[in-house]
Amino acid sequence: MKKLLIVYYSWSNGNTKKIAEELQKVTGGDLARIDTKTAYKEQDYQVVVDQAEKDVQRGYEPVLAPRFFKVKDYDAITLGTPTWWYTMAPAIKTFLHEEDMKSKLVIPFATHGGWPAHVLADLKKACPGAQFGPELAVQFDSQGGSTQVTPQKQVEAWLEQVKTCLA
Repeated sequence: MKKLLIVYYSWSNGNTKKIAEELQKVTGGDLARIDTKTAYKEQDYQVVVDQAEKDVQRGYEPVLAPRFFKVKDYDAITLGTPTWWYTMAPAIKTFLHEEDMKSKLVIPFATHGGWPAHVLADLKKACPGAQFGPELAVQFDSQGGSTQVTPQKQVEAWLEQVKTCLA
Protein backbone atom coordinates (compact mmCIF):
# COMPACT_ATOMS: atom_id res chain seq x y z
CA MET A 1 0.00 0.00 0.00
CA LYS A 2 1.28 3.46 -0.91
CA LYS A 3 2.04 5.81 1.96
CA LEU A 4 -0.55 8.63 1.78
CA LEU A 5 -0.41 12.25 2.94
CA ILE A 6 -3.74 14.09 2.89
CA VAL A 7 -2.98 17.80 2.55
CA TYR A 8 -5.82 20.32 2.67
CA TYR A 9 -6.67 23.95 3.25
CA SER A 10 -10.05 24.85 4.71
CA TRP A 11 -11.40 28.21 5.78
CA SER A 12 -15.12 28.82 6.16
CA ASN A 13 -17.28 26.00 7.50
CA GLY A 14 -14.65 23.30 7.25
CA ASN A 15 -16.12 21.70 4.13
CA THR A 16 -12.74 20.76 2.68
CA LYS A 17 -11.66 19.51 6.11
CA LYS A 18 -14.77 17.30 6.25
CA ILE A 19 -13.85 15.52 3.01
CA ALA A 20 -10.18 15.22 4.04
CA GLU A 21 -11.21 13.62 7.34
CA GLU A 22 -13.51 11.16 5.56
CA LEU A 23 -10.59 10.19 3.34
CA GLN A 24 -8.34 9.75 6.37
CA LYS A 25 -10.86 7.40 8.00
CA VAL A 26 -11.07 5.21 4.88
CA THR A 27 -7.36 5.13 3.99
CA GLY A 28 -5.52 5.64 7.27
CA GLY A 29 -3.38 8.28 5.56
CA ASP A 30 -1.67 11.06 7.48
CA LEU A 31 -3.77 14.24 7.70
CA ALA A 32 -2.06 17.62 7.30
CA ARG A 33 -3.84 20.96 7.33
CA ILE A 34 -2.15 23.85 5.51
CA ASP A 35 -2.43 27.16 7.32
CA THR A 36 -1.21 30.58 6.38
CA LYS A 37 1.17 32.40 8.70
CA THR A 38 -1.32 35.27 8.82
CA ALA A 39 -4.90 34.02 8.80
CA TYR A 40 -7.84 35.84 7.28
CA LYS A 41 -8.97 37.92 10.25
CA GLU A 42 -12.44 38.67 8.96
CA GLN A 43 -15.11 36.10 9.77
CA ASP A 44 -17.82 37.52 7.51
CA TYR A 45 -18.16 35.18 4.52
CA GLN A 46 -18.80 37.87 1.90
CA VAL A 47 -15.87 40.02 3.05
CA VAL A 48 -13.52 37.04 2.74
CA VAL A 49 -15.01 36.14 -0.66
CA ASP A 50 -14.25 39.68 -1.86
CA GLN A 51 -10.70 39.48 -0.48
CA ALA A 52 -10.24 36.05 -2.05
CA GLU A 53 -11.19 37.45 -5.45
CA LYS A 54 -8.52 40.13 -5.12
CA ASP A 55 -5.94 37.59 -3.93
CA VAL A 56 -6.61 35.21 -6.82
CA GLN A 57 -6.61 37.99 -9.43
CA ARG A 58 -3.23 39.29 -8.31
CA GLY A 59 -1.70 35.79 -8.03
CA TYR A 60 -1.13 36.21 -4.29
CA GLU A 61 0.79 33.44 -2.54
CA PRO A 62 0.63 33.81 1.24
CA VAL A 63 3.44 32.73 3.54
CA LEU A 64 2.50 29.41 5.09
CA ALA A 65 2.70 28.43 8.72
CA PRO A 66 5.41 25.88 9.54
CA ARG A 67 4.63 22.34 8.42
CA PHE A 68 5.54 19.24 10.37
CA PHE A 69 5.65 16.76 7.52
CA LYS A 70 7.89 16.08 4.55
CA VAL A 71 6.27 15.43 1.17
CA LYS A 72 9.32 13.38 0.14
CA ASP A 73 8.37 10.77 2.78
CA TYR A 74 5.12 9.89 0.95
CA ASP A 75 4.25 8.01 -2.24
CA ALA A 76 0.84 9.62 -2.70
CA ILE A 77 -0.43 13.10 -1.88
CA THR A 78 -4.08 14.03 -1.74
CA LEU A 79 -4.59 17.76 -2.32
CA GLY A 80 -7.81 19.31 -1.02
CA THR A 81 -8.81 22.91 -1.63
CA PRO A 82 -11.87 25.07 -1.52
CA THR A 83 -12.60 26.70 -4.87
CA TRP A 84 -11.78 30.39 -4.69
CA TRP A 85 -12.77 32.31 -7.77
CA TYR A 86 -12.69 29.24 -10.01
CA THR A 87 -9.29 28.00 -8.89
CA MET A 88 -7.37 26.74 -5.85
CA ALA A 89 -7.05 28.75 -2.65
CA PRO A 90 -3.85 30.85 -2.57
CA ALA A 91 -2.50 28.77 0.34
CA ILE A 92 -2.56 25.63 -1.81
CA LYS A 93 -0.94 27.54 -4.67
CA THR A 94 1.92 28.51 -2.33
CA PHE A 95 2.22 24.93 -1.10
CA LEU A 96 2.49 23.58 -4.64
CA HIS A 97 5.17 26.12 -5.56
CA GLU A 98 7.18 25.10 -2.48
CA GLU A 99 6.86 21.33 -2.86
CA ASP A 100 7.92 18.95 -5.63
CA MET A 101 5.18 16.56 -6.72
CA LYS A 102 7.28 14.95 -9.47
CA SER A 103 6.86 11.16 -9.48
CA LYS A 104 4.16 11.34 -6.79
CA LEU A 105 0.65 10.00 -7.15
CA VAL A 106 -1.48 13.13 -6.71
CA ILE A 107 -5.16 12.78 -5.87
CA PRO A 108 -6.93 16.16 -6.18
CA PHE A 109 -10.24 17.17 -4.67
CA ALA A 110 -12.04 20.46 -4.34
CA THR A 111 -15.07 21.81 -2.58
CA HIS A 112 -17.20 24.55 -4.11
CA GLY A 113 -20.45 26.45 -3.80
CA GLY A 114 -21.73 25.58 -7.28
CA TRP A 115 -18.92 26.85 -9.50
CA PRO A 116 -16.06 24.33 -9.65
CA ALA A 117 -14.73 25.80 -12.91
CA HIS A 118 -11.08 24.88 -13.56
CA VAL A 119 -9.85 24.24 -10.01
CA LEU A 120 -9.01 20.55 -10.58
CA ALA A 121 -7.26 21.29 -13.88
CA ASP A 122 -5.27 24.05 -12.14
CA LEU A 123 -4.22 21.66 -9.37
CA LYS A 124 -2.97 19.17 -11.95
CA LYS A 125 -1.16 21.85 -13.95
CA ALA A 126 0.67 22.93 -10.77
CA CYS A 127 2.05 19.40 -10.31
CA PRO A 128 4.38 18.81 -13.28
CA GLY A 129 5.74 15.29 -13.50
CA ALA A 130 3.10 13.84 -11.17
CA GLN A 131 0.80 10.93 -11.86
CA PHE A 132 -2.86 11.49 -11.03
CA GLY A 133 -5.44 9.38 -9.27
CA PRO A 134 -9.19 9.86 -9.13
CA GLU A 135 -10.39 13.43 -8.64
CA LEU A 136 -13.50 14.81 -6.97
CA ALA A 137 -15.40 18.09 -6.81
CA VAL A 138 -17.91 18.33 -3.95
CA GLN A 139 -20.59 20.99 -3.94
CA PHE A 140 -21.74 22.62 -0.73
CA ASP A 141 -24.20 25.43 0.01
CA SER A 142 -23.70 28.32 -2.45
CA GLN A 143 -23.85 30.90 0.34
CA GLY A 144 -20.79 29.55 2.13
CA GLY A 145 -22.72 27.15 4.31
CA SER A 146 -21.89 23.58 5.29
CA THR A 147 -24.84 21.81 3.64
CA GLN A 148 -23.41 19.24 1.23
CA VAL A 149 -25.21 19.24 -2.14
CA THR A 150 -23.19 16.49 -3.85
CA PRO A 151 -24.74 13.13 -2.88
CA GLN A 152 -22.73 11.34 -0.19
CA LYS A 153 -22.83 8.17 -2.34
CA GLN A 154 -20.72 10.01 -4.94
CA VAL A 155 -18.17 10.94 -2.26
CA GLU A 156 -18.14 7.35 -0.96
CA ALA A 157 -17.53 5.99 -4.48
CA TRP A 158 -14.54 8.34 -4.83
CA LEU A 159 -13.21 7.26 -1.42
CA GLU A 160 -13.29 3.64 -2.60
CA GLN A 161 -11.54 4.58 -5.87
CA VAL A 162 -8.78 6.29 -3.88
CA LYS A 163 -8.41 3.30 -1.60
CA THR A 164 -8.10 1.01 -4.63
CA CYS A 165 -5.46 3.15 -6.36
CA LEU A 166 -3.32 3.14 -3.19
CA ALA A 167 -3.22 -0.66 -3.02
